[in-house]
Amino acid sequence: MENPKISIITVVKNNKDDIENNIKSVLDQSYKNYEHIIIDGLSKDGTVNVLKKYHNNIHYWISENDAGLYDAMNKGIKVASGDIIGILNSDDIFYKDALLFVKKYFEKNKDIDFLFGTVNKYKKLSGYNPKKIFWSFGFYTSHSVGFFIKNKSQQKVGFYNTKYKYSADYDLFYRMIVKYKMHGMASGEDEVFGKFNSGGLSSRIRFIDYLKENTQIRLDNGQNKLIVYFIFVIRFLKNLSKILKDLIKKKNKINE
Repeated sequence: MENPKISIITVVKNNKDDIENNIKSVLDQSYKNYEHIIIDGLSKDGTVNVLKKYHNNIHYWISENDAGLYDAMNKGIKVASGDIIGILNSDDIFYKDALLFVKKYFEKNKDIDFLFGTVNKYKKLSGYNPKKIFWSFGFYTSHSVGFFIKNKSQQKVGFYNTKYKYSADYDLFYRMIVKYKMHGMASGEDEVFGKFNSGGLSSRIRFIDYLKENTQIRLDNGQNKLIVYFIFVIRFLKNLSKILKDLIKKKNKINE
């Protein structure tokens, strides 16, 4: 895979304040063999005006209704023509050499299916530990900004399952790693791909909803039920204070 073409998929809806920086971070890449695909969910806030402003720099974009975040990602995958696919959500950015790092790893490690790059999130996240996938989301760095997969491997593992509202990426990774036994690796700790903004969808999810969906994903993928329910109880108890805070917040909203 010499000088691979990299497809970057950005999903956006009503985020005019961040989408321009997102686009600029792709335009500023030191490695230029890429395409930027933007799937807009029929924004009403001026996001589309930004897309029109950069229409000569965006390789493909549409603005239409969708069935949520993961449905929009699937639309992007369907039109991606690159050798490698990456996700960059609208409020996240790449650093200048992100795609150069991707190129280097896929050229030097021809047997890998996917790569997890180091990402600045609430702290710098680095590494990849597939054994943790059976009980934790903390086996990788980040989906947006940090995750890249060969297009042919993506086609094999399939699309994001839109049945899941919050964690379809976890389901895809589970299939990718456990079912299809695909081979991946992590970038070096000092090779930081970009910045993940923690103000997105994940910050608005109640922990109990997130935990229930994670549990269902494990069950749907055939993990041992006793182990799955044991993990559920442990994580429920460990995060009880967070669950109670979410419950109080919900009650306060109802009473307003």
